[in-house]
Formats: sequence, C-alpha cells, structure tokens
Amino acid sequence: MAANKYGNFLTILLVVLIVVIIIGVGLLVYNYVIKPKIDDDRTIEAIKEFDRNTEENKDEKPEEEEPPTGSIAPSENSGGSETTIKKTYYQGFVMLGYITIPKTNVKLPILDSVTPESLNTAVAVLYPSNPQLNQPGNIVIVGHNYRNGKFFSNNNKLTVGDKILIKDNSGTELSYTIYKKFQTTDQDTSFYTRDTKGVAEITLSTCTDDSKARIIILAKAE
Repeated sequence: MAANKYGNFLTILLVVLIVVIIIGVGLLVYNYVIKPKIDDDRTIEAIKEFDRNTEENKDEKPEEEEPPTGSIAPSENSGGSETTIKKTYYQGFVMLGYITIPKTNVKLPILDSVTPESLNTAVAVLYPSNPQLNQPGNIVIVGHNYRNGKFFSNNNKLTVGDKILIKDNSGTELSYTIYKKFQTTDQDTSFYTRDTKGVAEITLSTCTDDSKARIIILAKAE
C-alpha cells in the first residue's frame, strides 16, 4: 500500500515537473522569439506610417503668399489658415521621429515623453521639454540597455566617428557623427545644456551592463 502511494506521488511529481518545463519553455519561446518578432513588426509598421504622415504633412502645407505692397502681413495668431500636423502614435505614445544606428542595426521610434511605459516600448526624449528634433541645440535621447541587442543595448560598441540618423516629423533626416563617448553617474546632467554653437546635436544615454553608470554618447549634425 505504501509503495502504491509512493508511486502515485512520483507520478504526480513527474506530471508537475513536465507542466513546469512546458510553461518555462513556452515563456522562453514567447519572450525571445515571438515577442521580439511582434515588437519588430510593430516598429516597422509605425515607421512606415510615420513616413506616410510626414509626406502628407508636406503635401498639405499651404504655400506662403507675400502680402500685397502696403499691406501688413498677418501675425501667427491673426486667425489665418493653420496647418494641422498629422501625428503618428506608437503603442499609445506620440512619435517625434525615429533613430537609425547602422553599426548596431537599430531603427526605433523616438517618443515624446519619458515614462516607465514609454521606455519599455522604444526610446524617448528626456531633454528638453517640447523638443523639436534636428534643430539647433542639444536633444537627450534615453533608452534601456536590455543586454540582448535591443534598444540601446549595443551602445557600448559605438565609437567616435560612427553615424546616427534622425528623421523628424517634417520629413527631414540628418546624419550625426559621434565625437565623444564617456561614462558618468545617473545624476549627471551637466552635458544637457552644453553650448552647441548653433549646431544640432544629440546625446544618447543608457545604463552600463552592470547598471552602475551611464554610457553617454555625444554627436553633432554634419
């Protein structure tokens, strides 16, 4: 009788172990195969939609007419016709544009707000508030280092001279060249407001593999 109970226990234990293994394998397959594929498909579609919207925004922009001689040109708030910029959303967040890093095979939406949720979906602008990409001054773009090749995980492989492309919602794409790379603390913001002498610059920020510091990359438009 005791032997039968022991045998039943082993059978139940074996079934439980098999179920646990199946669930574990299923989670691994989902996290490392299915989910990345879903995310890649979403990213590709969002970037295509962004490109379509920027082209539509260009087509819908009214041509500016010079005022007749002797007349006063209307001010921006005078009630004249206004152009509505068609926005692109990525998983609920507004896309300001997208970033391409050829060396690390990165192509990601740039989102307009930094929250735990937005940083789980793409990279985002941390500084300044109400940013305009590809304009004079510095833009700080932050992204996670997931240590799996996604987002900014391979920023440690970037070096001075490498290129970064940024496309904005006007349809303009600028090429930036990395000119400095360093590590600092997560409290350091001294490089945010650097003088760019009227040149468009970007800063990429992500954590190191041990999460004890930040990898900072400075690049300027060509």
